[in-house]
Amino acid sequence: MTTAKTSAEHSVHSSRAALASVAMALFLLVAKGWAAYLTDSTAMLGSLADTALDFIASLTTLAGVRIAAQPADLDHRFGHGKAEALVALAQVALITFSALGIMWRATERLFSRAETQAMDVGIAVSLVAIALTFVLLWYQRQVIERTGSVAIKTDNVHYKADLMLNGAVIVALVLDQLFHLHGADAIFGIAIALWLLWGAWRASGEAVNQLMDREWPEAERQEFLDAAGAYEELRGLHDLRTRKSGTLRFVQFHVWVPADWSVQQAHDRLDRAEEELQQRFPGTEILIHVDPEGQTDRETLLPQEITERAN
Repeated sequence: MTTAKTSAEHSVHSSRAALASVAMALFLLVAKGWAAYLTDSTAMLGSLADTALDFIASLTTLAGVRIAAQPADLDHRFGHGKAEALVALAQVALITFSALGIMWRATERLFSRAETQAMDVGIAVSLVAIALTFVLLWYQRQVIERTGSVAIKTDNVHYKADLMLNGAVIVALVLDQLFHLHGADAIFGIAIALWLLWGAWRASGEAVNQLMDREWPEAERQEFLDAAGAYEELRGLHDLRTRKSGTLRFVQFHVWVPADWSVQQAHDRLDRAEEELQQRFPGTEILIHVDPEGQTDRETLLPQEITERAN
């Protein structure tokens, strides 16, 4: 499968996952708004605020994955994949904003010792939210494994946090109304806010790595080097560079070839290896630069990247 076809397939799956997130967030937004009104619970209010931002974030994710899937053009010769990383950072900002708002509201209610109401409604809505979230997380995980979408990964962080958040709402309501621990609701609200902040911090890492063109993880780099080592034509592979943009991966390297090879001969022999490597690593764009045997660009070469193999 070509890189373009792989990108299009990834776009379809990522868009469907984003649409599923939007639909679920909209449904839960209405349900939790009703429950927050009836219960007057800070934890439920925090859950409502988080769902509202999840809805916005999911819309942003949908826009991001569709922009990222656009083919390269004259102004973006490497494509639009980094739109996903930008969307992920926007989601992180929304999560952080939500967490700080919940923490402020919870702290206020902790000192006022306000009581909650309508426990049964709050628990019922939270249980429905948990069930739907489990289904969405399962679906998102399938899409992430297939596409590696950083935007869907960040959206996935939202909904993983939602499981804990909805469970905390149930516990807070029970402690507040059955056991009359009136500070429990506010304390759980603060705990939820801290959890969201931690999730935002973790989710920002991969997005920043993509924007900074961080190298693939060492295990992935080594897997590629091992695969390339099976080809005699690539025995002089050096100056390997890798990065990721959206759901696509990029790898480029130099290869030593005999000095008496013609340009056409080098092109023909290396094309076969390149095509087979792209089959083994779908969604990866490979760029090979040919050097006469023994020549290296010392200003860019890292000694540990030289993988010369004997005949």
